[in-house]
Amino acid sequence: MRDGGKFGKVAREPGQDSPLSAALGLRDRDTVAMVSRAVARREVFLAYQPIVTAARQDRVAFHEGLIRLLDETGRIIPARDFISAIETSELGRAVDCLSLDLGLKALKTDPGLRLAINMSARSIAYPRWMQVLRRGIKGDPTVAERLILEITESSAMIMPDAVSVFMADLQAEGISFALDDFGAGFTSFRYLREFYFDILKIDGQFIRGIAGNPDNQCLTNALLSIARQFDMFTVAESVENAADAAWLTEAGIECMQGYYFGAPTATPPWQMAKVRMRA
Repeated sequence: MRDGGKFGKVAREPGQDSPLSAALGLRDRDTVAMVSRAVARREVFLAYQPIVTAARQDRVAFHEGLIRLLDETGRIIPARDFISAIETSELGRAVDCLSLDLGLKALKTDPGLRLAINMSARSIAYPRWMQVLRRGIKGDPTVAERLILEITESSAMIMPDAVSVFMADLQAEGISFALDDFGAGFTSFRYLREFYFDILKIDGQFIRGIAGNPDNQCLTNALLSIARQFDMFTVAESVENAADAAWLTEAGIECMQGYYFGAPTATPPWQMAKVRMRA
């Protein structure tokens, strides 16, 4: 007997079969279907966002290559709109492979480019991801030296021991690693000590509006102190105005990333240089 009957409606657990859970489930299924189509058709590309040095804010230290998809109508879909629905699945591994492949091809195209590419720690044991990496760095040792792999704090903590071994192996080949969204998760300081990340990226929730927020100033100073203790290069994410950039520079941040310095663009940096030369 389903709902009605002699004893009335059957009690539901909170959230079970609720309109909200049904809507969320439908949304995730639609998202997975959209990503599957884009991956199958290779309707994906990287959007490049500059990371500038704090001391010389007109100087780009490196770029981050952010994966973008095209849906069936041709709209550009950023990773934040689909990554949570696919991150733990085989589809998430396929997106990581595509992102790495595009990044490695960009590095081969422009010998002056240094590029950060996002990956999930779940892709460490995915054979095809490593095949893409090996193929991409083969024959040009500078590609590995100019590649930065970004792993989010939350992802790294899923399998910290595997991440440590993985990083040590690839750092020996010249590849650098960035701990992304630092402060947003629950890093064990024991593992932070053992990870040996090269770059620490402070999560944007602490950075936006920091010039007028004493609490975030205190927290960011603490995160900077941690980075210095473990000899990690620091990047502030989500820098959106001059006042925040000035405060961060005074605090000793080494690099900054955000719309104040440039939005992600589908035009590769080497093509942008050619456009400026023609202008």
